[in-house]
Amino acid sequence: MEKTAKTIQGIHKMNPFTVFIPVYNEEQIIVKNTERLTAYLNGLNTPYEIIIGSNGSTDRTPELGEGLQKRYKNLKFFHTDEKGPGNALKKAIPMASYENIISADMDLTVDLDFIRRANALLTDYDMVVGSKRMGTQKRSFMRKMASASFIFCSMILLGLSFDDYSLAAKAYKKKILEGCMDKVDSGTFYVVEAIYYASKNNYYMVQIPASCHDERKSKFNLLHEGFYRFGKLFKLWLTK
Repeated sequence: MEKTAKTIQGIHKMNPFTVFIPVYNEEQIIVKNTERLTAYLNGLNTPYEIIIGSNGSTDRTPELGEGLQKRYKNLKFFHTDEKGPGNALKKAIPMASYENIISADMDLTVDLDFIRRANALLTDYDMVVGSKRMGTQKRSFMRKMASASFIFCSMILLGLSFDDYSLAAKAYKKKILEGCMDKVDSGTFYVVEAIYYASKNNYYMVQIPASCHDERKSKFNLLHEGFYRFGKLFKLWLTK
């Protein structure tokens, strides 16, 4: 059940929350970006935790992640040999200490203020979808076109009115992710599954602008990812 967001400035209540970040071969940025994220979160004066899940990393990411876990008392790190953010999610959800779960990427490409706004909105909503199309975005033309095509098909086939299904800038009540966990595979499609599940079960959902600056080369093969996501989309449409 999609509702119109209240004015963000009028919302002040902040509940404890978990930030979930799946990572794959991020040795170059995991330390500096975790430091940046932690500095921002400490400024919110709200209890929080960070869960970083390495899925299939073959570089120094697991070693550096273990070091971060020892350094920060409110950071949990794990590594699984199975590649895929869906695999990381399935392991992270039982580890989450709080009901509010906000997803991010290790690039921190989305404006960090989304975390504050989304956590506040989870007081009244069960899910918050950050939309780059509603906000500002600096991404490659090919990534924008691929995203637009997928969004259009999702609207037509599933009747969803949301326009962003990327991993980052999504906030959930834990019960939503637990409710669709049996449908989560190893890949990135769990965002669509979660949005579809929440919509079908009349959870309160809202979409808000999210600013994104992402010019880094994607770790996903866009052609492979396209076949995967569209294949999963048509399968969900056929079985809904």
